[in-house]
Amino acid sequence: MTAPPAALLNKNKKNFIGMPAPLGYVAGVGRGATGFTTRSDIGPARDANDVSDDRHAPPSKRKKKDDDDDEDLNDANYDEFNGYGGSLCSKDPYDKDDEEADAIYDEIDKRMDEKRREYREQRLKAELENYRQERPKIQQMFTDLKRELANVSEDEWSTIPEVGDARNRKQRNPRSERFTPLPDSVLSHNLGGENVTTIDPGSGLASMMPGTSTPGMLTPSGDLDLRKIGQARNTLMGMRLNQVSDAVGGQTVVDPKGYLTDLQSMIPQYGGDINDVKKARLLLKSVRETNPNHPPAWIASARLEEVTGKIQSARNLIMKGCEMCPKSEDVWLEAARLQPPDMARAVIAQAVQTLPHSPRIWIKAADLELELKAKKRVYRKALEQIPNSELLWKLAVELEEEEDAKILLSRAVECCPTSVDLWLALARLEVYENARKVLNKARENNPKDRQIWITAAKLEEANGNNTLVGKIIERAISTLQANMVDINRDFWIKDAMEAEHAGAVLTCQSIIKNIIGYGVEDEDRKHAWMEDADSCASQGAFECARAIYSHALSVYPKKKSVWLAAAHFERSHGTRESLETLLQQAVTHCPQEETLWLMGAKSKWLAGDVPAARSILALAFKANPNSEEIWLAAVKLESENNEYERARRLLSKARSQAATAKVMMKSAHLEWALGNLELAKTLLDEGIKEVGDFAKLWMMKGQILEQQGKKDVAWEVYRDAVKRCQSSIPLWRLLATLEEQQGKLVTARATLEKSRVRNPMNDELWLMAIRLELRAGQREVSRSLIARALQECPSSGILWAQAIFLEDPAQRKSRSVDALKRCQDDAHVVLAVAKMFWIEGKKNKAREWFNKTVKIDPDLGDAWAWYYKMELLFGSEEQQHEVRKRCMAADPRHGEHWCAVSKHIYNWRKKTPEILQLVADRLPIPVTSREVY
Repeated sequence: MTAPPAALLNKNKKNFIGMPAPLGYVAGVGRGATGFTTRSDIGPARDANDVSDDRHAPPSKRKKKDDDDDEDLNDANYDEFNGYGGSLCSKDPYDKDDEEADAIYDEIDKRMDEKRREYREQRLKAELENYRQERPKIQQMFTDLKRELANVSEDEWSTIPEVGDARNRKQRNPRSERFTPLPDSVLSHNLGGENVTTIDPGSGLASMMPGTSTPGMLTPSGDLDLRKIGQARNTLMGMRLNQVSDAVGGQTVVDPKGYLTDLQSMIPQYGGDINDVKKARLLLKSVRETNPNHPPAWIASARLEEVTGKIQSARNLIMKGCEMCPKSEDVWLEAARLQPPDMARAVIAQAVQTLPHSPRIWIKAADLELELKAKKRVYRKALEQIPNSELLWKLAVELEEEEDAKILLSRAVECCPTSVDLWLALARLEVYENARKVLNKARENNPKDRQIWITAAKLEEANGNNTLVGKIIERAISTLQANMVDINRDFWIKDAMEAEHAGAVLTCQSIIKNIIGYGVEDEDRKHAWMEDADSCASQGAFECARAIYSHALSVYPKKKSVWLAAAHFERSHGTRESLETLLQQAVTHCPQEETLWLMGAKSKWLAGDVPAARSILALAFKANPNSEEIWLAAVKLESENNEYERARRLLSKARSQAATAKVMMKSAHLEWALGNLELAKTLLDEGIKEVGDFAKLWMMKGQILEQQGKKDVAWEVYRDAVKRCQSSIPLWRLLATLEEQQGKLVTARATLEKSRVRNPMNDELWLMAIRLELRAGQREVSRSLIARALQECPSSGILWAQAIFLEDPAQRKSRSVDALKRCQDDAHVVLAVAKMFWIEGKKNKAREWFNKTVKIDPDLGDAWAWYYKMELLFGSEEQQHEVRKRCMAADPRHGEHWCAVSKHIYNWRKKTPEILQLVADRLPIPVTSREVY
């Protein structure tokens, strides 16, 4: 499409202006003008090739030697593909075809350049990033350090030294200028009109010099009495004080606190930039002027003035907004908020007249009233204007007594029949018969609400009609489904939990029974129900969880996992009777599950009913004739009740029927505990022949030999044992400990080195080697060992805990920070930090960290023992009792010091409190110089 001519685009401009005249054109020829020819038209009279006779002509330009050979034939201008640079057609004229060809080639080059631009930009970007990485700015080099400043604590900030002043003393402490006040005589003398000067006053220079006076401008003469000025000042101050003084008693009524408060109110509360306030004020003014009927503009302007401390300007603005936007309730409410209480009532009264159907304005009016009668009066007037406001009815009912509230609610449900809350509130206030009628009417008006049905079920349960509860819930679900209501399972479960918290247990169970299977696929039912039960139990809704387990067991009576989950729930949150009842049902449906039998027997034993426990185990024997767990449970029951002969007979029978490694170990352990060492060794030898790779049999045999004083024989036993059981860490530890006790340090080191080769990346073996060097006095060797150990086991808590105490006292805190970063939730590291605080004398801090330790790993007996030892030394009896009670509930089983005491043969009958006391007595008091704990 061609472009329109310029004359069509601009009609005022002629199309021939600026264009050359056509050939032979004579101006005015159409009007009869005659053309003439001048020298400029025909050219010069002399030929162009003639020699000029101008003597002062400018020198002509020198031609190049060879115009034909003006091409650059240098090797630098040669290209293998394009040849020599330059144009082959440079001597030819440049016409329109050449211009069009150049334009086409330029477009092609531009198009090709656009195709390669993305690649070129990516390459430039990569080169720039490479350059910045190789030559980073100083600001980028310190980026990580600046980011780490966010983790600097206040204590670390305070320890940073102040920057010193490098100036010398004279520059640091310049002498201040001294001013000497002039006496009154000089002032009065100068004010009297006298002037002393060496400059002629008439010369005109005196007025330009400082300290001189101009004639005619002198102060009128007279004496100035400064004493009278002071008296006048005192008189004025007295008058002002008299104005604020009590005329009767002469006591001042100036409140110094109030005076300071007034001074504080004068301080601008806005701490931002004043330029931002000015910009915001100007912007909001523009919004108000552009759209004066826009309520948010007036509200924002008023709040801006309020923030900057100009409360009166804010009030004036918002009142102007009320005039401009009388139908906006937000503006009226903002005006009432900004005004003082008396003015706020007037503003709200005006708002009520303007917007009589706004519930928010009526509520604000009631809030501004101080007396209860006035509030009731406001709400009643509001309900006359807005009878269908549910919120106003609720607020009005809250202010009334029970009888008046009942009357109000009966009227409220007539005006708001779809308000479920009003119906339920009225039902709660009515007696049983009237409440049933109210709920029936509520169901008629709100057929799609479930809360009415649940309230009806609670009402029947509260009045003893338990048979109707389940029917109401079943009918509720069917009716809601008929009315096309989506049955949300999670909402119903939440309603069941609320019903349980309200005391309606039967309603809760009925809801769970009818809703638990709704909307769940058959293959997901078991998993979903177990999750629901755990969720209810975690929120304290134990009856809901119990109902879920009961329903799951009715659907899956043969599932062992469901029975075990229900049994664990009853053991944690139920009674002993409920647990035993459940276990009786469990063993009936799952007689092959040994754990259920053992839980039942243990429950009877803990209750002191040993014969019942024996009978349960006898039934378990019949159901599981060769069960190792049941045999060992029966042995433990007899040995705990001092029936050693019966325990021996049971073990003998077990060895003949099921001679497992555990049975052999328990048989030898019982004889060892009763002092029959030879018989115990015989049993151990038999067990080693049967199961030679069971490490505990070797350990027991070696410990018995050590107890008898046969350390050489024990050493041979341990040496043979580690050949058979190379992965048993306790066996390697026993062997190295025995060699150290015999003074064979070199052999012990070799043993530990061999054990680490057999069991790489084992932190216990590294820790034993480190402590071996510490006991031998080789502190530097132990430090090198722990460095190697942390390289091999970087996340080992016991190694980091030892590393903290291997450092000097000044570096222990920083080392503990590193340990916590690597092993944040490791109980051994947290325990080491607690002991470090104990050493520093920070008992409360240590107590907090001990609490953290036992929460992280309640099975760590060493943590309980250290905690209890600190409370024995520094805590009260209540604190000691609390630790002991919590330890008994946790029933710990692990820990270096704990196992050394609890597994000693002399303490085999001791309970948790006794072991706790023994371990606490054995532990040393933490001191700065100690490195091993």
